[in-house]
Amino acid sequence: MKKTKDKEKQIENKNDDKKQKEIQNQQLKRILITGSAIIIVFLLGFAIINSIRHFEYRGLKFNVVKEGRLVFYNVVFPIYSSVTGKHVADYNIYLRKDPRKLEKIPFDGKMNLDTPLRKMVFESKYEKNCEGDFNIAIANFVKSFGLIGIQVIKDENASCDSYGRYMYIVLQEGNETSIEQFGPACYNINIKDCEILEGTERFIVEAFSEFDNKIYY
Repeated sequence: MKKTKDKEKQIENKNDDKKQKEIQNQQLKRILITGSAIIIVFLLGFAIINSIRHFEYRGLKFNVVKEGRLVFYNVVFPIYSSVTGKHVADYNIYLRKDPRKLEKIPFDGKMNLDTPLRKMVFESKYEKNCEGDFNIAIANFVKSFGLIGIQVIKDENASCDSYGRYMYIVLQEGNETSIEQFGPACYNINIKDCEILEGTERFIVEAFSEFDNKIYY
């Protein structure tokens, strides 16, 4: 009789152990599922935030930089030594407008940066200050092209060169903000309603998307 009771007790203990293991396994599964869900949510959130702060457009990698109420779109160009070929510094360009939204501005023609003289004659027929945007646009325009070795100059006697020896840019008022090519390396940047940042930066993005991102000095 005693042996029978001991045997029954052993069976009960085994059943209890089995139930306990099942409970522990279920708890472990819940923990793993919850942990996995948290990791997935974290990774998705990080990816979303990263996509907001960084994005690639037409081969250019942009960083979104906030300075108070201002938002800048920064692209970094590495500078290499022409002697050693090693990376020595970085050059930053900051745009005021989202380059992805500038796609809506028509660009009639093809960008030509390969001019023998590596110069750009810039003529402005645009007379509006646009609450300071004119000065900002021109300064950034000159700086950006100087980066890739194209000297921006003013020459009242110059005009579009039919041989394409230099670039010739005319900034003027238009019925719509657009860019049109009218010579081998000659372009009108037409500005409507003070969209001078949009027009000039559309030209900059078009130029740099055609440019090899490596700069040598």
